[in-house]
Order: sequence, then structure tokens, then C-alpha cells
Amino acid sequence: MPDVNRPTGEPSPDARPGKRLTHLLHRDPRTAAHPLRTDTALAAGAGLLGAAIAYADTTLRPDTTGWALLTASALALIGRRAHPMATLALAVLCIAPYQLLNNAHMGTMPMAMTALYTVAVTGTVRRTATVGACVVAIAIAGMSFNGVHRVFDVFRTSGWLVAALVLGVAVHNSRIHVAEQRAAAARESERRLTEERLRIARDLHDLLAHSITLIGVRTSVAAHVLTATPDRLDRAGLAAALDSIADTCREARAELRTTLTVLRADEHGPLPDLTGLPDLARSAGADLAVDTTGTRVPPAVGAAAYRIVQESLTNAVRHAGPDATIRVRVETGGPALRVTVTDDGHGPAATGTGFGILGMRERARSVGGTLDAGPHPDGGFQVTAHLPLPPSPAHDTTPETTA
Repeated sequence: MPDVNRPTGEPSPDARPGKRLTHLLHRDPRTAAHPLRTDTALAAGAGLLGAAIAYADTTLRPDTTGWALLTASALALIGRRAHPMATLALAVLCIAPYQLLNNAHMGTMPMAMTALYTVAVTGTVRRTATVGACVVAIAIAGMSFNGVHRVFDVFRTSGWLVAALVLGVAVHNSRIHVAEQRAAAARESERRLTEERLRIARDLHDLLAHSITLIGVRTSVAAHVLTATPDRLDRAGLAAALDSIADTCREARAELRTTLTVLRADEHGPLPDLTGLPDLARSAGADLAVDTTGTRVPPAVGAAAYRIVQESLTNAVRHAGPDATIRVRVETGGPALRVTVTDDGHGPAATGTGFGILGMRERARSVGGTLDAGPHPDGGFQVTAHLPLPPSPAHDTTPETTA
């Protein structure tokens, strides 16, 4: 089961190469898990590629000094994430004499393009344009110093350098756009959760404030009866006041249970319980298995389970595809009601994101439960909720008999 409790807006790497490549492009290079190890491998790869290109040029194959400068320009890339500008400056200091010594001009291209790309992807467009213009000018001047007959090489080299800059700017802008979208999604999610909490608080206040106020008033009356005339204690009045407090407490408890039941109600009325699951599964074409024999499921827990199944079936029908098989299982395991909805589709619901998942998780939390949602190991998508059940008393004693 994937980590569905990842913070909103944080993508989880997918096993498919396309998803992994997109994740790497949209991630800030300065936030990598192992930057030094990654940059060392990148520097080694760029150095080997540059050495192969230089060695293949039999006419301008580097000498000992040229190989040393080529190696130094590759080693400079190790610090590219922490110090992109310093890395570029060090690379230029190695590449400039390499070019002036008339070595294989394309040998340093992998290192130069990597350094320029890093500067472009980690900085502003203005800085990229300024630095890029200076580097391209230095490259053109250095290569032109070796003879005008290499003007084609000058334009080819400049084109590769400009391409690295353009790619870096494009990736930089794409990362900014993705970050803004994730921030907007996180704000929208927080807004919805805040509205839900406010609605719960408002419902609790509206339904319980009256009862709690009555309890306070009647308790004051009982206290007044005890202290005002202790020599002429009205036992009947005191008993009536205490009985009224007990009645009000029972009413408040019933109202609280009702509140938990209707917290997730829509505009059409209160939520149904588990008895409505067969019709719900039949309408979605799902296989249903319910096993709660001998277990008392409170109305609030049944209502939460119903809404979780309803939202899961809606997502499955919408995203899993017309030929997908949907299975719903509701059973009691220990002190909890376990709700599992599984499909074998391959739709966009496999990402496990969206406000539907958040809503189901809030429904589970409203009764003290938990919910996991994500791709199933065998394919498809799975939603699993654990909703706690109250312990079964050894003797069914009502408040009246206890009193």
C-alpha cells in the first residue's frame, strides 16, 4: 500500500519511466535525496562522454594538458547544485584554455551544457540571459581565435550552448508552474477541511447548546435548593431537579449521536445505514459481501461506512473503466468495522489524489477511524477503512436501571 498520508501536493514517484522522468524534471535539483552522489555520477558520465568525443577527433585529439583541462571541467560539475555559478565559472576557466590550445572543440560540450543548464534551471531568466550571453561570447571569441575556417564549428557550438540555456529556462518555468499548482491545490484542500470543521462545530453548537444550557440552569437550581434553605430542605424539589438534569443528559447524548449520524448528510436528508449497501452496490454493478453478524454497529459508524462505500463506488465507476470488476466487503475484525472497496481498473483514480479521498478520510476520522487509499499491488485501486466499534457490554444495562 503506498504512502497515502503524504502531504498534499507532494507527488509519489511512479514505477513507470515516464512518470519518473516527469517527477525528476519538476523537482528542484537542490532538494534531491543524495545530491553529492548524483552529481558525482553525472560528472563522471559527462566526463566520459566528453573524453569519447575528444578521442574520436583524430585531427585535434587533446594532448596531456588538454586531457587535464577536460578532466578538471568534468570534476567542476560535482558542486553544481550547491554553487551553480561557481561551477560554471570554474568550468569556463578550464574550457577556455582548452579551446585556445586548439584541442577537440566538441569534447567540452557535455560539461559546458550541463553547467549552463544548471545555472538556467536554478536562477532567474535575467541572470540566465546575462550569463549565457557572456559564455557564448567567450566561446565564439576563443574558437574564432584559432582561425576563421572554423566558423561552422563556432555556430554549431553556440547553438548547443543556447539550446542548453533554453532547456534550462523551460524546465525552470515548468517547475514554477507546477509548484504554483500544488500550492493552490494545498490551499484549496485546507480551505475545504476548514469549512468542514466549521460545519461540524456549528452543528454541534446548534444541537447541543440548548441541552448544555439547561443542564447548567438546573444544576444551579439544585445548588440553590441545597444552600438557600438547608433547615427546610425540599427533598422532592431537589429530586425533581436532579431527575431533570439526568433527563437532559440523556437527551444531550441522543442529540450527540444524531449529530454524528447526520454530519455527512447531504441536502436530501439523513444518511442511510449499512442496510442500504445492497442497493448501492447493485446500482454500481459491484460485488458485495457484508458480514457483521452478532456485532452492534452504531448509527454513526454505519453512516460513515455507507458514505465511504458510496464515494469509492463513484470513483471506481468514473475512473476504473466500463469493464472493471468492483468488489465491496464490509466485515467486523476485532474492535473495528473494516470496509474494503477494490477495483481492477487502470483509470486516473490510481493516483490516489483528489478531494474525494480527503472527504472519505474525514468521514473515517469523524468516528475515530482511519482510511487508506491507493493503487492495489495486483493492479487497480483499493480503499480500506477501519472504523472502531464500541465494546460490547457484558450486561445490557440502560441508564435508567443503572440509576
